[in-house]
Amino acid sequence: MAAVEEAAPVPPDGGAESEAAEMDAAAVTEGEEGEAAAEYSWPQLRFDRPPRRLYHFARQFSSAAPAGGRGSGENFLKGVKWSPDGSSFLTSSEDNSLRLFYLPEDAYGGAEHVAEAAVGGEDSYGAFLQVNEGEPVYDFCWYPCMSLSDPATCVFATTSRDHPIHLWDATSGELRCTYRAYDAMDEIAAALSISFNSTGSKLFAGYNKAIRVFDVHRPGRDFEQYSLLKGGEGPTGIISSISFSPHNGMLAVGSYSQTTAVYAESNMEPLYVLHGQLGGVTQVLFSKDGNYLYTGGRKDPYILCWDIRNTVDVVYKLYRAADTTNQRIYFDIEPCGRHLATGGQDGMVHVYDLQGGQWVTGFQAAADTVNGFSFHPYLPFAVTSSGHRRFGMQDEFEDELNLGGDENCCSVWMFSSSQEA
Repeated sequence: MAAVEEAAPVPPDGGAESEAAEMDAAAVTEGEEGEAAAEYSWPQLRFDRPPRRLYHFARQFSSAAPAGGRGSGENFLKGVKWSPDGSSFLTSSEDNSLRLFYLPEDAYGGAEHVAEAAVGGEDSYGAFLQVNEGEPVYDFCWYPCMSLSDPATCVFATTSRDHPIHLWDATSGELRCTYRAYDAMDEIAAALSISFNSTGSKLFAGYNKAIRVFDVHRPGRDFEQYSLLKGGEGPTGIISSISFSPHNGMLAVGSYSQTTAVYAESNMEPLYVLHGQLGGVTQVLFSKDGNYLYTGGRKDPYILCWDIRNTVDVVYKLYRAADTTNQRIYFDIEPCGRHLATGGQDGMVHVYDLQGGQWVTGFQAAADTVNGFSFHPYLPFAVTSSGHRRFGMQDEFEDELNLGGDENCCSVWMFSSSQEA
């Protein structure tokens, strides 16, 4: 199941990256967030200068997608996420595969000496491992307490069509265990979205009008099920995204019925139902302080900001080019919590100041739809993924933007920061 490439960086045994990983694990597992914040100062990212492309990956994703799939059969990326300890990032692509890339050791020394990656040539390095699912991958997520200093925590979860939820070992590519839900016909029911809670003790899975909750330490078919239609107010469609508040014990779920709902994590008691998305909700994300919720949808050019303390109306809207695609386009908030960045169909990454919703800057990340964006948890880095499904003809939207198109790639970017000498 796992393919290891010779040129791929290996998990570090020591050095700055391991120390940072240990610090991160201690902060999460021992509840020492305050002490960690006092010892470590998050980099203040500067957006007045364009970021540098440190590493670039394209050829590994250029193979054809599995036969029998939709569209033209070409592979493309569908998302990318940094690991919680920042040692690696994970990609999902149309070939039903997830690839894990470790950050090279030279990136931890400031990376100023690393030459800018060339586009169109060889990949910067190969994936450390590749996990192959049998069907299209619906969603994937990291275990929130993951740290290389504790191999038992190095896992990520995936859900794919007609399959149970899989928990994979991020160091070997082996399958650790499965979490299985069954429908009324006693057949496997595939989750459409998954997310661990903040402590990593529970795995929440989204289905049609329902959430199933698994105990992480008890794999198998034991779960708690919650219908989301209590009182007729909840989401009426497929649950597409789940996000947990970092502080106040709430979780948000987005659905393809253009609705977002907020629940109490302890008993799934409904708290708020939010309407206003023009298309089906594809991502929900809480702010770092837990007071605000950001939601984005398909065929919808705006990310909506909601104040959880007063949900009467939208606080502000953040524009992105996403009004003609059904594709999920990820956005992310930097570790400091001040800025949000999102991709779009125009190949751009747009950065917004969350204090007032003002546009700060943008940069061209690819000649194709940028569908994935993720900030590094403690370094001034970010990673992007690009590409989209094609049906054998040029999109009108691409013609309007003069995009080169068909750039299925992943890139690691370095921003300037206030900590640079």
